[in-house]
Amino acid sequence: MGIEETSHELRPLSGDPQPRAIKMAPQTRAQKMKKCFGENLLTMLTVAGVVGGGVLGFTLRASKPIWTPREVMYVQFIGDLFLNMLKGLIIPLLVSSIVAAIGSLDLTLSSKIGFRAITYYVATTTLAVFQGIVLVNVIKPGKNQGSSNITRTGSSRNVTTADTLMDLARNMFPPNLLQAATHQYRTVLSYDPSKNDQVDPILRQDRYNLYSWNIDHEFTEGSNVLGLVVFSVILGIAIGRMGELGKPLLKVFESMSEAMMVITNWVIWMSPVGVLFLVSSKILSMESIGTVISQLGLYFFTVLLGLFCHGFIVIPLIYTVGTRKSPFKFIANMSQAIVTAFGTASSSASLPVSMACLEEKNHCDERVSRFVMPIGATINMDGTALYEAVAALFIAQVRNVEYGFGNIVAVSITATMASIGAAGIPQAGLVTMVMVLDTVGLPAEDVTLIIAVDWLLDRFRTTVNVLGDALGAGLVEHLSKDELDALDALGEPESVKKKASNANHQNEWCNTPM
Repeated sequence: MGIEETSHELRPLSGDPQPRAIKMAPQTRAQKMKKCFGENLLTMLTVAGVVGGGVLGFTLRASKPIWTPREVMYVQFIGDLFLNMLKGLIIPLLVSSIVAAIGSLDLTLSSKIGFRAITYYVATTTLAVFQGIVLVNVIKPGKNQGSSNITRTGSSRNVTTADTLMDLARNMFPPNLLQAATHQYRTVLSYDPSKNDQVDPILRQDRYNLYSWNIDHEFTEGSNVLGLVVFSVILGIAIGRMGELGKPLLKVFESMSEAMMVITNWVIWMSPVGVLFLVSSKILSMESIGTVISQLGLYFFTVLLGLFCHGFIVIPLIYTVGTRKSPFKFIANMSQAIVTAFGTASSSASLPVSMACLEEKNHCDERVSRFVMPIGATINMDGTALYEAVAALFIAQVRNVEYGFGNIVAVSITATMASIGAAGIPQAGLVTMVMVLDTVGLPAEDVTLIIAVDWLLDRFRTTVNVLGDALGAGLVEHLSKDELDALDALGEPESVKKKASNANHQNEWCNTPM
């Protein structure tokens, strides 16, 4: 239909049939503000939920200084419901997204995208560890502060670096996929003094020698996300190599992936209320704020400074250099995922929201986002790596343990490996923190020195983890754009169809009625 525009009016040319209603862009400032408000309503509500949670938590704490675990549970109940909904989406979304994304690409392009993503992960994690080491050696938050001056809280688990790395490898190849959806493998050590008689006299003098411990293997509660990712990648490659024979199975996973995103769009409307109660319950259950600040304030500042520099300066700079685009709009479009990550303290639970923001706000090709994001949420933990490097050297400073260049290199490598092995759940970094302490020769129980502030730092480092994954997906998509366009040009109907569908519904979840 031919249409010509005169001033701000649209009228049909002669001979045209009756014109259809055409939606025009808002012209007045009020209309523009209304559109902006409508598109960002959910994000603003979620931010309000975080702020409201803080206000509610401190208000309740002021009215009653000590809250029992049962009372805290009542406050946290609605937040737990929201968190459980997000966690329930992780496995079906993760498996279907990876299989569908890899299966729809040829093997050469899949390997290129995977190589670019892994290169980005390794580079940014290494930079994060390096930043943490520099900051902790410059600021020296643990200098002149003995361990007796810090109140220990919580408990630690006995682990060794070797066992942790072997558990990581074992979890990559689960013996039972159904079990992997609910449990993960773990080595458990327990001290057995009766075994000292069988140990060499020199080793017997050390109560913590490995030969005096019982070794048990068990499956603990918690999804084995790493194992499911490995299986999904292999299955996607297999479907891609099967050609036409694999198309029916590929369509099943593509349909499941789309269904999970629809459910995600429903669930995230609960995020403002869920985050509000999650934050307020944490404030009610935390230790005395004054005591924590006086004992661990400088350590808290060091970690926070490192996370801010890495998440909002270093990674955006890498994105800008790689794409020649400003990162500010990209980060603003991820604000819903960033706030959700802060509220839930779980990169895995934030995964559905992160993928929705990436595809519908930043228009990232879903073949890249659904391949890169689930893997990134599993192994790319920049914030965790930086935190573990700072924490290990902080505890060494508190203990007055001297460490040289060799120790620093060992901490760098171990913190990087530990961040990969950390599960995407709240405070998972404390478990892998023990193997980093072992590198500096510190006992596992020293992790209790920093638990008092870990619940809050965990939220900040999860935010950096999620932001790093998203910027990495945007960078990888930009570097792979020519190859993706060439694949579409070959007449891949499913790819073209998916891209068109994504473009047509890019703001659907922001405008969905409550």
